[in-house]
Amino acid sequence: MRDVLVLCYHAVSKRWPAELSVAPDAFDAQIEHLLRRGYRATTFSHAVEGRDGGRQLAITFDDGFQSVQDLAFPILERLGVPATLYVPTSFMESRGQLAWPGIDEWKGTEHEAELANMTWDGVRELRDAGWEIGAHTHTHPRLTQVDDAQLADELQRSRAICEKRLGERCRSIAYPYGDVDGRVIAAAREAGFETAATLPASAERVQPLAWPRVGVYRYENLSRVKRHCSPTLRRVQMTPLWPLASAAWRRTRRAA
Repeated sequence: MRDVLVLCYHAVSKRWPAELSVAPDAFDAQIEHLLRRGYRATTFSHAVEGRDGGRQLAITFDDGFQSVQDLAFPILERLGVPATLYVPTSFMESRGQLAWPGIDEWKGTEHEAELANMTWDGVRELRDAGWEIGAHTHTHPRLTQVDDAQLADELQRSRAICEKRLGERCRSIAYPYGDVDGRVIAAAREAGFETAATLPASAERVQPLAWPRVGVYRYENLSRVKRHCSPTLRRVQMTPLWPLASAAWRRTRRAA
């Protein structure tokens, strides 16, 4: 029986209290548990293409935070498993900070350094270690809210830059914010992408260009991540009510 579990991470930090950041020890424990459960880690595109049966685990990281290279990469190297990194290409050219709605609130705070981005040298290091590198658009917009011209440019430009910088075909993309609809899927196909990662709340149906992932956030604990192993729960997460229930749970955790 084939079971594909795709996890979506962003940043890794011991101190950053942002929802999209997970602690290194928590990340380590989560992946080790899934490996003990019999999941075999592979890249996103390989998992989606369905070449192998059994339990498959695809670990994905969105955005290109420097902390992924500094903290997550050594953990996965020790465990001997690859992952998939999705980069917004406009930010990878030089050392700086990621900036878009949702993370801008951390600028000017004591945690501002957590916004540091990777560069192409770091991206190539992960690629050479067996990671899949995919696009995360060029400037990280909500793709359903841009016009057709910008949509095509965000997709095509990011793919072209990835291919130029890495010297290999870029097959996969992750939609920023998991924001996708039929128009975006069609544009991704036209841009030449073969696989695409979204989040359960946005998945119209499971398909290679709209493949749902389980988001893992700061306030998760190991017992909750264990429940993500359940294919039944993952189907529930793709229903319209799940985003509301999940958001309410995270608000409760933050208030605790």
